Amino acid sequence: MIVSKFGGSSVASSEQFKKVKSIIMSDERRKIIVTSASGKESPNDNKITDLLYLVHAHLQYSVSFKELFSTIANRFIKIQNDLNLKTNIQIDLEEIEMGLTKRCPIDDLVSRGEYLTGILLADYLGYKFVDAKDILWFNYDGSIDFDKTEMMVKNAINKYEKIVVPGFYGSMPDGNIHVMKRGGSDITGSILARVCNAEVYENWTDVSGILMADPRIIENPKQIEKITYSELRELSYMGANVLHEDAIYPVKDSNIPILILNTNDPSFKGTMICDKIINDESKNMITGIAGKKDFTVITMYRHNASNEIGLLRKALEVFEKYKISVEHVPSGIDNFSIVVSTKSVERFLYEIVSQLKQVTGSENVQVTNNLSLLAIVGRNMAKHVGVSGQLFKTLGDYEINIRMIAQGSDEINIIVGVENEDFEKAIHVLYNSFA
Repeated sequence: MIVSKFGGSSVASSEQFKKVKSIIMSDERRKIIVTSASGKESPNDNKITDLLYLVHAHLQYSVSFKELFSTIANRFIKIQNDLNLKTNIQIDLEEIEMGLTKRCPIDDLVSRGEYLTGILLADYLGYKFVDAKDILWFNYDGSIDFDKTEMMVKNAINKYEKIVVPGFYGSMPDGNIHVMKRGGSDITGSILARVCNAEVYENWTDVSGILMADPRIIENPKQIEKITYSELRELSYMGANVLHEDAIYPVKDSNIPILILNTNDPSFKGTMICDKIINDESKNMITGIAGKKDFTVITMYRHNASNEIGLLRKALEVFEKYKISVEHVPSGIDNFSIVVSTKSVERFLYEIVSQLKQVTGSENVQVTNNLSLLAIVGRNMAKHVGVSGQLFKTLGDYEINIRMIAQGSDEINIIVGVENEDFEKAIHVLYNSFA
């Protein structure tokens, strides 16, 4: 059995629906289909989910939502009419519109994009529509109730054999709809693949797999044919966003591979993500390069700081107090630094510096902004001598100053900090050196 998830661009229009059907019908094993909400038909268009969030904002401020909702409705009605579907989506749209009041729960409203798209897709495929709220269950803390979900999904498969399930949402124990983070349809597909012990989890989108670098920076970067879950986590964390990073966890433990594929180019083999790559034929030293801009480094200087027990803990508790995630903690004998995203600290920076001075006993606390973090990631780096040396020489040859260095003990990644103004240049020279 294959679980296939189709992203918003794959179901943005009737023409895209036709591509989806052709893909699904080409393999009988594709029995569970997960759909996102209809996405953009063109660059100037809007995603349905974005419009639904906007409708909810209009409701809260007592602004007319009629024109917005009409835009949403027309999109679904057009798909229905273009494909000559039996479903009368107008009935569902009218029911949703009747419930649009200030008291309308936001999760209920924004989940309707996937719901309506799923109804139309199921009709077009001849599959059974199964509402996610009936089979995907959360605990009150927001975690997945895998036992209940597994039972409900298997019941649905045994009863209907081929189903379409809307992504992005499910039910709380009390039956209320609960939505995931944006991009949550990836997670829905991953959960269903796990509970059904699928052969593979296909994630169909508008890109042909995962690329070695950001195509907005590197022209026509090479494609990654195979990548491990660990490598993908590192690249995703540093900004390579093809797959929602939380979608890895459900399938990782069951060692179910994920295939990233392109709806608009289904013959392209895409990228396979798996726990371990057996008979690894890749000769590349690295798998990919990714990075993010705008970090702040707060450095505390104190004599013999490395010998004082509990000093780092006291400093980290200041950031915990403000619910700020710490990215890295490079240290020396008489100093240590804490690296955080600039956006997370800019509102509280003065208070944070003041409290750090107090808890660490340091009068010299320096703040450095405009830092970018770049990561080169690769499962094969540990097999090659001199990777770090090549990285440092490459950046040095191009007069790019390294402000920070970090490497994991498993040697799967090396992270360097450079000035924001050197970010794109650093990506270029590292890609040309390692790819």
